[in-house]
Amino acid sequence: MPDTPFAILITPTAPIATASHGGRAKCLQRLVRLELPVPCTVALSFAAVQNIAAGDLPDIPAILGEFHEDALLCVRPSSEVPDWGGPSAVLNIGMNDARYVSLCESLGKEAASSLYLRFVQSYAVHVARLDPDVFDDVEEGGPDALREILIAYEAETDEPFPQDPGEQLAAVLRSMARAWEGTTARLLRQAKGAPGDAGLGLVVQEMIPGLGQGECGSGVLQLVDSKTGAPQIIGRYLSQSQGREALGAGREALFLEKDTRGPSLEELAPEAFARIKEHAELMRRRLREEMQVEFVIQNGNLHILDGVRVQRNSRAAVRIAVALALDEIISPEEALMRVDAHALNELMHRQVAPDAERDVIGCGIAASPGAATGRLVFTAAEAQASAARGEPCILVRRETSPEDVRGMHAAVGVLTEKGGMTSHAAVIGRGLGLPCIVGASNLKFITKKKQLVSAEGRVFRAGDTVTIDGSNGEILAGEPEMLEAAQDDAFRTLLSWADEARDIGIRANADTPADAKTARNFNAQGIGLCRTEHMFFDPGRLTVMREMIFAETPSGREAVLERLLPMQREDFQELFRIMEGMPVCIRLFDPPLHEFLPATKTGQRELSEALDIPVSDVTRRVEELGEYNPMLGLRGVRLGVTVPEIYDMQARAIFEATLEASKDGAPVVPEVMIPLVSAKREVEMVKSRIDAVAAAVATERGESFDYRLGVMVETPRAALRAAEIAPHTAFLSFGTNDLTQMTYGLSRDDAGRFMSNYVQQEVFPEDPFHVLDVDGVGELLKLGVQRGRGANPEVTLSICGEHGGNPESIAFCREAGFDYVSCSPFRVPIVRLAAAQLAIGAKTGTTAPTYT
Repeated sequence: MPDTPFAILITPTAPIATASHGGRAKCLQRLVRLELPVPCTVALSFAAVQNIAAGDLPDIPAILGEFHEDALLCVRPSSEVPDWGGPSAVLNIGMNDARYVSLCESLGKEAASSLYLRFVQSYAVHVARLDPDVFDDVEEGGPDALREILIAYEAETDEPFPQDPGEQLAAVLRSMARAWEGTTARLLRQAKGAPGDAGLGLVVQEMIPGLGQGECGSGVLQLVDSKTGAPQIIGRYLSQSQGREALGAGREALFLEKDTRGPSLEELAPEAFARIKEHAELMRRRLREEMQVEFVIQNGNLHILDGVRVQRNSRAAVRIAVALALDEIISPEEALMRVDAHALNELMHRQVAPDAERDVIGCGIAASPGAATGRLVFTAAEAQASAARGEPCILVRRETSPEDVRGMHAAVGVLTEKGGMTSHAAVIGRGLGLPCIVGASNLKFITKKKQLVSAEGRVFRAGDTVTIDGSNGEILAGEPEMLEAAQDDAFRTLLSWADEARDIGIRANADTPADAKTARNFNAQGIGLCRTEHMFFDPGRLTVMREMIFAETPSGREAVLERLLPMQREDFQELFRIMEGMPVCIRLFDPPLHEFLPATKTGQRELSEALDIPVSDVTRRVEELGEYNPMLGLRGVRLGVTVPEIYDMQARAIFEATLEASKDGAPVVPEVMIPLVSAKREVEMVKSRIDAVAAAVATERGESFDYRLGVMVETPRAALRAAEIAPHTAFLSFGTNDLTQMTYGLSRDDAGRFMSNYVQQEVFPEDPFHVLDVDGVGELLKLGVQRGRGANPEVTLSICGEHGGNPESIAFCREAGFDYVSCSPFRVPIVRLAAAQLAIGAKTGTTAPTYT
C-alpha cells in the first residue's frame, strides 16, 4: 500500500509520531523496531480520522491489501495520551459466512461460531448502534445462537449482516471516528485533561485468533505490581487449546502458581513464557517504562499485539520511577518528572481503598487529605474523652474555633458545616495531618441533639461510626476498607533527589512541638510560621489569659502575663531544640481578645467563678470586646500597639528561650514577626519595644544574641507600601490567606457556601483561597517584592499562607523572586517535589505531570 496521509503501514522507518498518529501507533512502531513478533498493522493519522468523520474514507482496498486474503482484523483507538481513552475496539472484522465455513474446518464449529457470534454482537452495538437488549432472547452458547443472532440483526436493521470485509471495515472506521467527535466523548476526555479538539488515530491490526490444536490462548503480562510497584510477574492467560482437560477453553491460568484453576502458563508453554518475560524486560529497558505486554499464543507461536504503560496508583508510581532511575534506565531528574506531586498525599495518609464500597451520606470541601474512621462526637471535650478511652472519633462542629484545637488533636478527623479551604478547621487540619472536610452544607447539623441528617433523611447520632475522606470530600457511613500510608525507601529517595534539584527554600508552618517534629521528619528547612496564639488555649493557660484580659491597668496585665512567661519560654525553647539551629519564625499574638472569652452564658458563669468576679462584669467585658467585624478589628499589630504588654512578654520569652537553647547546640537566631501591619509607624513602635526587651535580656543574662525582626504582609496597603516598611525589617513574609481575603473582600470562612457555584459558572477560574490568584493577589505580591527589595536588597521574602503548600502556586513564587515558601508540615514533601519539577522544567523545557 502506498504511504498516504490517510493510512500507513507500521514499519521501523514509517513517519509515525505520537502527535500525529497517537500513542498506541507509536508504541507499536517501537515494538517493530525492537524486532518483536508484532502482527501486520496499519496506522491512520489524526487527520485521516477527522476526514473519515466528515465522510471522506481512505482507500479501503489498499488497506486490506496489506493483509493476507483470509485475515481477520481489529481496529483500536490511538489517542495522543492513553488515559484520554477512545471508542471501544472492534475485533474479528472480516468474519462472514464464507470465513465461518473455513474456520469450522480448521478450528471446529464451536470456536468458529464463537468468533462470528462475538463479532456480530460487537458490530451491532458499536457500529449499527443497536440496543444490546435486541439479543436477550438469543440463548448464549446454544446450538443455534449464531443463526438466531444473525436473524435478530436483520430484523432490526432490515438488511442482512454485511459480508464484504471492505464494507465492514469502512463502517467500523466511520463509527469510531464519529464517536470520538461526539459531545459525550469530548466531555469525557476533557474531564481527563484532554483538549476538546484532541485528535484520535486508529490502528488496523491483523487478528491472531489464539485457537488451534497446539497451545493457544491470549493474555497480558507485566513485571511489577500495579498497587505497590514491587517487582513481580503478574498477569492473566486464557487458554483456548482444544482437547485439554486440565485447562478447558475459557479457563484462566496463573503465571506463577498452580492452583485449582489449572496449571500456570510457565507449565503449559515454558518457551513462550520465557520469551514473553524477555520481551517485557526488553521493552522496559528500551522504552524506558514498565510495560504491560498483550500477547497471543497460536499453536505455540508467540505474537505481541500491544504494549501499554502499566496502570499504577500513586505509591506504585513512586516506586517504579525510582527503580527505573536506580537501574540507570532513566535519570533521577526524569524520575522526579514522572510523579504527580499531588499524588504524594496518598502516600502520607491513610486512604479509602479504591475498590472499597462507599456508602456516601454527604459531601463537602476536601480541606485536608487522608481518610479516617471513628465515632461521631460533637464537642472538643467529648473528643478528648474518647481519645482517653482509646476510641477513634470524628469531631463534628458547625465551625471550629481556637478553643477546639485540643479536641482536634484528640480526634482522628474533623467535619464542619461551614468553612472553606482557609477556614480555621482546614488550616489546623492540614497542619496536624488530620483528615478534614469543611462546608458540608448538604448535611443537616443538629448540634443540640447531637445528630447529623443526610439529604435522604438518614440520621446519624453521637457514637455512630462514619468515615470522612478528606481527599475527595465524601462522608461515608460505616468503616470501608483502608490503605495505609506508605513512606518507604522509594519515597525518601525520590524526595532526596528533589532536594538536589529544587531552587527555592521550603519551611513548615508549625505551632507545637509535634508539628515541629513532623516538619523535621519531612526535611523542612525551618519553621516559616509559628502561630503563638494556639499555645494560650491550653486549659492551664486559658484562665490566666482571661485574667489578663480582665486586668484594668498595664501593671495589672504585666503581673498576670508574668505567670504566662515561663510557659511561653518553655514552648519556644522546645521548638528551638527540635529544629536544631534551623530558622524559626515566630508570629506575635494575632487574634482578637474576644476569642478567649466564653460566648455562652454557662461559660460566662464558670469564668466568673474562676476569677471570683460578678457574672455581670464578665458579660460587660465580653460586650466591650465584641466587634462587628473582628477579623478587621483590634487584632495583630493593633493589639501590640494598644496593649503592648502582650508583645513585651512574648519577646522576652523568645529571647530567654534563645539563650537557653543555644547552650545545647548551635546558636539560635529567632525570627520575630509582627502580624497584620499596614503602616510603617506600626513597625517602628513595635520594633522599638522589642529591641528594648532584647537589650534588657542581654544585660540581665550577660550574654549577647542575634535575632531578626520582620513583618507579615497581610493587608493590601502593606504590600503597596513595602518600600517604606522593608528598611525597618530583615524579612517580609506574605500571608496570602488574609491578603486574598482583603483583596477580594471575601470572608474565607464563608466563601465555601458559594465558591463551587462561582467556579462552575467561571466567575473565578479556581477558589482563590486554594489556588493563588496570580492576576489580582499576585499583582500585589509582585509589587510588594519589587518595592520591598528595591528599598532593602537584603530583605528575605517568603509566602507563609496556605498557598505556599499548593504546587500550582510554587511556579509564581519562583518567578516573582521569593526566597522560600512555608506550608503545613504534611504539605512539605509535595512542595519539595513540585519545586524540583519546576526547576527541572525551567532548565529542560519540560513540564510537570499536571501543572506548569
